This record gives sequence, structure tokens and C-alpha cells, in this order.
Amino acid sequence: MASAIITPEDLQQFKIDLLEEIRKIVLQRQTQPVRKWLKSHEVMRLLTVSPGTLQHLRVSGVLPYTKIGAVIFYDYDDIQKMIESHKSCKSLRAYKPSKNGLLTKALEKAGYTNHKPDSQKQVQP
Repeated sequence: MASAIITPEDLQQFKIDLLEEIRKIVLQRQTQPVRKWLKSHEVMRLLTVSPGTLQHLRVSGVLPYTKIGAVIFYDYDDIQKMIESHKSCKSLRAYKPSKNGLLTKALEKAGYTNHKPDSQKQVQP
């Protein structure tokens, strides 16, 4: 049984070929058009909401829809606008450190280092 010898040039060529294949796949996915109209089950999956929550968004006027027969359709652009209009940027609330300091350690590991460990201070990102 003959063994194949792999040279650094072979590995380099393999890397180039692999990156080219990945690039083709990414470009193909980017050029595929996004569907304009989505059905309820697709919107629920996209937003990770229950049927009741989707109905609430619909009847409260937060998310526009189109109904044809028994099928409800949602415009993808309207979903994007709804998400954009509900953005928020809330900072971490005041916390009370635990006796073993696990929360403090977790916050430090996550990069929140400018905190003071008493219950009246807020954690600054």
C-alpha cells in the first residue's frame, strides 16, 4: 500500500480551493432574494414568538399584515421596521453581589471591569 506525501504546497493549494468554495457559497446566499411575503409560521420562527404573541402584534397594529382567504401574510420589510423601531439600549441594572462573588467574576470575565461591589452602584460596560 503506497502512502501519499503531502507537501506544504499541496496544503496551500487545498486552502485556496477551500476558501474559493466557501466564497462561492457565501456569494450565492447573498444574491438570493429575500422573500417579500412571509406566512405566520415563518414569522413566528423568525421572531421566536408564539401564535398568541404574533396575533397580539397583529391586532394591536404593531405589525401590519395582509389576509387573503384564511392565510395571513407579513411583509418582510414591515418586520424589519418593527424590529428597528423597538430597539433599546438598556445598561445593566444595579446588582447585589453574592457572598461567593460569582456574579462579580462572571461580569469581569465578560469584560465589565469598572464596577464597584456594593448594591447601590451600577455596572458600567
